[in-house]
Amino acid sequence: MVPIVKDCLYYGASRIGELPFFRARLAARAAIILFHEIQRDTRSELMTGTPVALFEYSLNWLRQEGWVIVSVDECIERLARNDRSERYAVLTFDDGYRDNASVALPIMERHNAPFMVYVPTGAPTRSMQSWWLGLRRLFLSRDKVSIDALGRQFQCSDLRSKTSALAEVTRWVHQDYRRCAMLSSAFKESGISLAKLNDEYFLDERELCTLARHPLASIGGHSTSHQALSTLDSDSARAELADNRSYLENLLQLPVRHVAYPYGACGPREEDLASQAGFQTATTTRQGRLYDHKLNPFALPRIGISSRSGLRARMSGIIEGMQALAERRVVPELGDHQ
Repeated sequence: MVPIVKDCLYYGASRIGELPFFRARLAARAAIILFHEIQRDTRSELMTGTPVALFEYSLNWLRQEGWVIVSVDECIERLARNDRSERYAVLTFDDGYRDNASVALPIMERHNAPFMVYVPTGAPTRSMQSWWLGLRRLFLSRDKVSIDALGRQFQCSDLRSKTSALAEVTRWVHQDYRRCAMLSSAFKESGISLAKLNDEYFLDERELCTLARHPLASIGGHSTSHQALSTLDSDSARAELADNRSYLENLLQLPVRHVAYPYGACGPREEDLASQAGFQTATTTRQGRLYDHKLNPFALPRIGISSRSGLRARMSGIIEGMQALAERRVVPELGDHQ
């Protein structure tokens, strides 16, 4: 969807969600918010992260709207004891980007806001196949890009065409995560080293240890190699979770109780494997907030933020409400044709 159209739809939905009638009926107890990179200059990174201004706005808005920012542990504990005194928001960051500490942390310190960083082993060890960083660097460094596995050649000499091309290839990979291996030849031909990009973008082991000891910080697991667990056999997927937890606990000398599924994808098998690996909760990228009556600790939804109106619309619950209404209308129609 064109960003400006999407933002207009979010704006309209957010205004509807702010009406007292909908606020009362769509109220949720808590929400987990998802971030990756917090970037000072999003244009230089092809608009792939959250701008500093939007991040700061999000924290200010949460406070103004009465959302109390708490840790994952505190949120789950309050929900378990049925504490209805406040609404809770949890800040989470996937992958362990260096800017989480250099850019986001000072802002969270000003707000005294706890946060969780989910870290795959391959980020600090520099072994992760971070294909998304490779693609970004490929389109940043070239005005003509060929992706042979996709059968496409892109002419992209300005920001708009580069971001559009990057989005197209990224969507193609997300349709089947095994495709990320098909990009290696394009990276090699362009002299792009994923190990060097890992070193440039992700916290190293020393920096991660320092961050883990910050009073506002918690560290969670994110698998060993950041592969989509659903593409792996059970033994391999189990090892991805268990080995990552062991690595982080040995490195940090702290308990690691929570995990985020790579790419957010999970099913009943992955939920069981996360429990077997000793985690207490697991988060997805499914859009949604937390409710008492349907809280699955191993498939927790999160709220992704792309704009101010998107934040307001997602946190109001109006998007969830519209989707639920659409599903109720579609199911009977499908049944009539069976």
